[in-house]
Amino acid sequence: MPPLLSIVLPVHGVERFLPQCLDSLRADGAAPGEVELIAVDDRSPDRSGALLDAHAAGDPRMRVLHLTENQGLGGARTAGLAEATGTYVWFVDSDDWLPEGTIDAVLAELRAETARELPADVLLTDFTHVYHDGGEEPNPWRHVLAGSPLVSGCTAAEHPALFNSVLAVWNKIMRRQYLLDLDVHFGRGHYEDISVTYPLLLAADRLVYLDRPCYRYRRGRPGAITATASAKHADAFAQYDAIFAFLDRNERADRLRTLVFDRTVKQALTIYDSPGLVPVELRAEFFARITGHFAKHRPAGYHYPSGVRGIQYRLAARGSRRAYAELRRGGRLPGAVKRGTRAVAPGVKKAVRSGARFTAYNAFRRLPIDEHLAVYAAYWHRGYACNPAAIYEKARELAPQVRGVWVVENAARAATLPDGVPYVIVNTPAYLKAMATAKYFVNNVNFPHTMAKRTGTVHVQTQHGTPLKAMGMDLVDHPVAADGMDFERLREAVARWDYLVSPNPHTSEHFARAFPGTYQILDTGYPRNDRLVHATSEECARVRRELGIAPGQRTVLYAPTHRESRGGYLPLLDLPALAERLGPGWTVLVRTHYFHDGGAGDLTATEGSARLLDVSDHPSVEDLYLAADTLVTDYSSMMFDYAVLDRPIAVYAPDWEEYQQVRGVYFDLMKEPPGAVATDQDALTAAVLAGDPEPAARQRFRERFCPWDDGRAAERVVSRIFPVRR
Repeated sequence: MPPLLSIVLPVHGVERFLPQCLDSLRADGAAPGEVELIAVDDRSPDRSGALLDAHAAGDPRMRVLHLTENQGLGGARTAGLAEATGTYVWFVDSDDWLPEGTIDAVLAELRAETARELPADVLLTDFTHVYHDGGEEPNPWRHVLAGSPLVSGCTAAEHPALFNSVLAVWNKIMRRQYLLDLDVHFGRGHYEDISVTYPLLLAADRLVYLDRPCYRYRRGRPGAITATASAKHADAFAQYDAIFAFLDRNERADRLRTLVFDRTVKQALTIYDSPGLVPVELRAEFFARITGHFAKHRPAGYHYPSGVRGIQYRLAARGSRRAYAELRRGGRLPGAVKRGTRAVAPGVKKAVRSGARFTAYNAFRRLPIDEHLAVYAAYWHRGYACNPAAIYEKARELAPQVRGVWVVENAARAATLPDGVPYVIVNTPAYLKAMATAKYFVNNVNFPHTMAKRTGTVHVQTQHGTPLKAMGMDLVDHPVAADGMDFERLREAVARWDYLVSPNPHTSEHFARAFPGTYQILDTGYPRNDRLVHATSEECARVRRELGIAPGQRTVLYAPTHRESRGGYLPLLDLPALAERLGPGWTVLVRTHYFHDGGAGDLTATEGSARLLDVSDHPSVEDLYLAADTLVTDYSSMMFDYAVLDRPIAVYAPDWEEYQQVRGVYFDLMKEPPGAVATDQDALTAAVLAGDPEPAARQRFRERFCPWDDGRAAERVVSRIFPVRR
């Protein structure tokens, strides 16, 4: 019997990574002869060939081919395929590796497929990206595959969104005879596998997705083609020609010609736009190749995409490289181009009209970096708040030679800044100059992607809360919570970070995975919580007076989080009923999530009830913490900050099961709460009236989430970032 699976392993210059790859190819549950390994030494300049021979001596499944001339990745795969005899073949790159148990899981799936009347032509697998610093991210395209018709099996025409996922060969296990019958071949040079993977998917009678991470793909490795400038990036066009030659001779696959054309144009423009890939002296030639691709392969009756992408495609088709560059950096389009693109979306027209400011920004970027300028922002330029404000204040004390300037969205926001705090308003010349020339950037969200990071600048990301809920790349598996998040754009933003401020060990652990990157985590505690540590009874009394809370009143702060599945603010508590139960000796402060405009709505309470006060627009949440005797929340990160004060916290969680499923969480709040937990209003009211029913739970919570809150977090952050005067 022939093997069920042949694994083809092309090898060249990967001595450092090869042992891990070979060790990962174990198949403890495989029957004798069920797996064969064909390693192809592509005239490797290092000891890889010797390592292969040594491994083969102890692994009877393995054969080693030593090529006399270097063939490149495509040629090595072709040589290995010629030796393969398995029913299915899997091309594994030798600098990557497979998770433990993968081959056994794949074999089980293939056994089931071969027993079917129509076995899969291609088995696609889930995978994980692994970065050189040890960071990982799940398959960013999993949402296209998981839960799709591919799980039970379908054709590409039945699930064309498949082509929005990765089109590399390494996560695709293919029926060998099907591949041979296609009469397609791996190309030479870069992007060698797409001339195989496109036909492989287009012509299949049955594609199946295995929702299991079966491959660990090493990204960002020095020397990888995705990170290396080379004329060979133009090799992609030969692969495109091969794909369209296949479409010309395959009537069934030709139905997806327009989709394939769009995908190839998108890839070509991505290569062109990616910094550092196409050498400067070859960029004009590369753009001309894209124009030629349009002329050669544009389908009959082709309609350009809408929006900015459609404008880019039109300019590429016309060979308008200068106009394309202007659009990329926000500049104005020539009149002739405008006349040809009158049907563009209003958003595109607005982008074109705003080109002058980005032209100015690029001019400012030619100025030297101001080593003594720091730009601060918080919550999408809403004002002076959170960790950036605490860092700004401490920097004025410890590094006064560094001038700080705040970015705000408009004059109304500027009016809320403390006296004497310098500011610039978004999109003004002063803003553009500050963003182009500052040395330091501090924000609790990301600065706009249009503001590029200059070499030598320092970007500090503080975030704005300890995460209970899944964040960043961990939302790939939670599409409702992700709400259309652009994960590629997120990765670009994270790549700009130099430091990420963490409030506690729990956050450091999860953010390192949720935001994979090369930045350094600052295990310092949250600067904004220093104020809570140092707060005095006099300060608390002052804040209460400013809020109009009468002396002797018991005060509850109710602060529910945002729920993606429910849209805007929708309180699960009946606030007037709560006020009635609490009585006139209480004040209930209501703070909606900052995502919600309009505040808490009608808070009319009956006579003799507690006072209901909407504090959604109060500029300082720390003020509200100091004013409150008790916090009532659900899944908000406010509980982690409020715990610093060591005051009662009650969790109101009537929809915990739904929230876990929709958003994803990092720990079970019901088992590790900061205090009393209630799932109905009566139980919550009783917990609030009891005052402090769960002090032991709060103590355990504080030990886990507040270990660094000693009042010196801002000092630690400033000392790491700025040149501090001793």
